[in-house]
Amino acid sequence: MICIGITGTIGAGKGTVVEYLVENKGFRHFSVRGFLLEKIRFEGLPEDRDSMFLLGNRLRAEYGPSYAVDCLYELACREKGNCVIESIRSTGEIISLRKKGRFYLMAIDADQTLRYKRIVERKSETDRISFSVFKENEEREMSSVDPARQNLRECIRLADFILTNNGTKEELFREVEKILMKI
Repeated sequence: MICIGITGTIGAGKGTVVEYLVENKGFRHFSVRGFLLEKIRFEGLPEDRDSMFLLGNRLRAEYGPSYAVDCLYELACREKGNCVIESIRSTGEIISLRKKGRFYLMAIDADQTLRYKRIVERKSETDRISFSVFKENEEREMSSVDPARQNLRECIRLADFILTNNGTKEELFREVEKILMKI
């Protein structure tokens, strides 16, 4: 089983890469965001980025820095076949997944103003925010010395492949194809 982890900045195109892998390459999709949203709904918390941030950090602190991705990886193993785990956000998650075998980490980034425009256009419940809140959220998620907390900057640094998604979807998909050829 090949497992591709997806990390990157808010609105960079992580979901677009996941859709491509699922629809064109037969990968199965496992989402940390989806995992957290299920738990948020169960606990009756607001379905927003703050709840995801706080719950994710709480679960990592209580059950270990790779709790969510370990749960998702176990599901992937039971279902067999190649998988993609979306929204890797801490170094502890990367460390755990690297120990499991054929794991490759892709990081997706893009210019900040373009990313904000994308989140406004996708109209997700967690993305109904101002540009200043968008920047604050991003900065909060960019660094931490605690392996149980979000550290996107370090996750991107640790990636096997970094994609800059400032162009078209077709350009992004060509870059993904080049990476798949290397894998």
